[in-house]
Amino acid sequence: MKVTDIEVHEIGLEYQDALAYEFSHYYHISGRTVYVVHTDTGLIGLGEGHTTEPQEVLDRYIGSNPFDWIGDETSLGLGTAMYDLMGQAAGVPVYKLFGQRYRGWVPVSSWTVSTHPERMAAAVTHYASRGYTWLKFHLSPWENVIAQTEAMQHVAPEGFQVHYDFTMQGTDDHMVALLDKLAEFPIAGCFEDPLPSEDIPGYIALRQRSRLPVVLHHTPLQATYEVLMGAADAYMLGHSKIGDAMRRAGLFAAGNLPFMLQNVGGTITRAMTVHMMAAFPSATLHTISCAETWKSDVVQERLEPINGLVRVPEAPGLGLTLDRAELERLTRVPRQEPQRWIIKSRFENGTKLYGLADHRNSLHLVRPDLSRVLPMRYAEPITTEYWDDDGTSEYAAMLARLDKEGMVLEG
Repeated sequence: MKVTDIEVHEIGLEYQDALAYEFSHYYHISGRTVYVVHTDTGLIGLGEGHTTEPQEVLDRYIGSNPFDWIGDETSLGLGTAMYDLMGQAAGVPVYKLFGQRYRGWVPVSSWTVSTHPERMAAAVTHYASRGYTWLKFHLSPWENVIAQTEAMQHVAPEGFQVHYDFTMQGTDDHMVALLDKLAEFPIAGCFEDPLPSEDIPGYIALRQRSRLPVVLHHTPLQATYEVLMGAADAYMLGHSKIGDAMRRAGLFAAGNLPFMLQNVGGTITRAMTVHMMAAFPSATLHTISCAETWKSDVVQERLEPINGLVRVPEAPGLGLTLDRAELERLTRVPRQEPQRWIIKSRFENGTKLYGLADHRNSLHLVRPDLSRVLPMRYAEPITTEYWDDDGTSEYAAMLARLDKEGMVLEG
């Protein structure tokens, strides 16, 4: 069996209506690349990625046998397609190519962005109705995380939990005190990257004091020595190549440490991640793919959760069927250009804060400290609105000030 051709499709994406407003303001993710790989035996394998691999990478796969790519460390998207082909050729589901199955159902999490408390509560209601029991979001100092948590707790069904991602801090909060306060809420589930990634001694100490699991994602030593040092209760691998994830899974299993895979994409990505986590002994935490945020997809199947769990497909390969018509439609969906908008915030004491959203920097709303303008806290008594261009002279005047000053603070 040889790979004869790789179709490369750059598709546009459409957010679920219930999520579109805050998502389109927060992160500008408007497309991804889908790979449809053909072989001389007539099999078709599916993969996807954030961006399109360069031609020299594609050329490495063309003419090769998919089984040459066991433990692929070249491309996660194309490696996924190779495993899909291997499973189909062998007549087995992909997870059997990694080893014995440790679980037939894999926990999954939903995902949202930090926004007004009422919208956070609406996200909990939305995802709980779809069978999710976890919700992850990146904290932002433009909103008060305590107010957000209170709103989510008010509507959350029993057992629903929140995965707080602190994006390696960057605020002036006293982290131990903040985590203690959040841990008082039944909805609070775990804390990801609450300290700078290099602060391994800090993580070791924080782990001993935190009432909830500390999850380490951005590991300065590639999840090796910090794991042996006991830096966290659990670990996350984000967009790791297949071979790298296999090695790390062995280390985590040896230490009986729970971990998760976070590979963002659509149903193709979710399927591959679910297969891998089914076969990795200690991959017991909720996986994250964001497949639930999109209106449609390029495959016919939908891996929707029941009580927070997705059933591992048992069909050969990934167990997915290409929806050619939807693939072609999505290739015609234009990738939206990011619009400029103003971050309009108000503190409880009446002070107003204005900033300019920067879509060139995906961390702008979660790590404003990187712009070195203003110290902020996650527990700040603050509320924020999205001020879109409404054609008024007030908007134009504030935009001009922000272009000159960077950030505006008014008493």
